[in-house]
Amino acid sequence: MEERRRQQRTTVDEVAYITGDGSSMRCRVVSLSDLGAAIEMTDKVYVRPRIKLMLEKDRIIRDCRVVWSSGNRIGVEFLD
Repeated sequence: MEERRRQQRTTVDEVAYITGDGSSMRCRVVSLSDLGAAIEMTDKVYVRPRIKLMLEKDRIIRDCRVVWSSGNRIGVEFLD
């Protein structure tokens, strides 16, 4: 598989929350870079193309665009 990321991600295990439709869902960030993240969800429900991600440890809210989805994981790109 060809690597398409502009920046290599670091493997992490961080509790986070995503929002996109007025509700929030707990999830886990499994890899992270300055440009994006891979997110694992216990119950993959419909995820909007644009979401907000907040890591529990830093409480920074990041605007994101979903760029891929596979099984119970999604990949997001952080927007400016």
